[in-house]
Amino acid sequence: MRLSFKPELRGRVALPASKSITNRVLLIRALGNLVCAIDNAAVCDDTEAMARAINATAADTVVDIGAAGTAMRFATALLATREGERHTLCGTERMHSRPIGVLVDALRALGADIAYEGREGYPPLAIAGCRLTGNTAELPAHISSQYISALLMLGPVMPLGLQVKLHGDIVSRPYIDLTLGLMEEFGASTAWVGDSVINIRPGGYARTRPFTVESDWSAASYWYELVALSPDENASVSLAGLSRYSMQGDSRVAEFFNNLGVHTAYTDSGVRLTKQPLPAAPFLQLDLSEQPDLAQTLVVTCAMLRVPFHFTGLQSLRIKETDRIAALSTELEKFGVSLQTRSGGELLWDGHAGEPFVFLQVDTYDDHRMAMAFAPCALRYPGLTINNPEVVSKSYPRFWDTLRPYLRKS
Repeated sequence: MRLSFKPELRGRVALPASKSITNRVLLIRALGNLVCAIDNAAVCDDTEAMARAINATAADTVVDIGAAGTAMRFATALLATREGERHTLCGTERMHSRPIGVLVDALRALGADIAYEGREGYPPLAIAGCRLTGNTAELPAHISSQYISALLMLGPVMPLGLQVKLHGDIVSRPYIDLTLGLMEEFGASTAWVGDSVINIRPGGYARTRPFTVESDWSAASYWYELVALSPDENASVSLAGLSRYSMQGDSRVAEFFNNLGVHTAYTDSGVRLTKQPLPAAPFLQLDLSEQPDLAQTLVVTCAMLRVPFHFTGLQSLRIKETDRIAALSTELEKFGVSLQTRSGGELLWDGHAGEPFVFLQVDTYDDHRMAMAFAPCALRYPGLTINNPEVVSKSYPRFWDTLRPYLRKS
């Protein structure tokens, strides 16, 4: 897809609903055998994969989760509780290279019957559903929060409840708190004990009134980037359905972009983004361990604005849809930007850029966030091509349709 933007960027945008919230609520509703409606649920590859796992019957011996990492972790926990059912849980080739051993070990400690059909520690998984009778799980805290969330949501439906003990420094804690907050919305009782233990009481879930999913702050980040890179000094984009008091950790994008030339005004219906001057001698230093999904947006924005940066807490990027650190480094080289990496979890750039390629084509590595983070670069490099643009279907299927009014006709 070849992109060139119109000179003005002004409008109202309907964002997709949060897939993080949708997938959690789908799992909670299934575990609790609830019939409450979910309004404004996200519709994308990830939530459809989650729904496939939830709707699997004993006759469905193979459950293909595709490229949906969250759904793989959540479905592993769910299918482990389906007494009398046997399923093979599998996905794409990339999914089969993403580790899941930490979650499997924790579930086995609770009584789950899970075996590896291929490489030890990786999908596909052979899961024989059974009654989980344990009540304590221990995990390293620096791993993906999705492992932890998958276990936590089982707690209320386990006979003795669940205690989850975390060892080491916690990454992506906002996602853990999001999970706990949603569990409580559905009647669960949860509590942190200090900074490393979470107690979940037994008793199940209960809710009859509808639940409304809020808009996705991760998706909003690409519109923040568009405003930051737009040459339109009066650029203004209104994003509906976002709250100042969101449980989503990525809501901090408003704070981060305040340092990148974007002002956020909260309204009754959402937020309104406008341009503001960059700080003098800008430099951005952030620990993104709690917002790893914003890394690509922030790295690319800084590169386009020539804002040097030092981002830490990015260890989890290596095991996402692709190795996102390697993908960012490779694609930004095409723009004359050479990133530095340290310790696997740090990205640095000194603000100096060389000459870009004459014909800029961005590869997306089957990663939705690569496509959406690099699309706004066409504001600085008209005619930029995004290869395999359809990858946005994983989280934001209507991204290109929503962007189209702001693009020049090819």
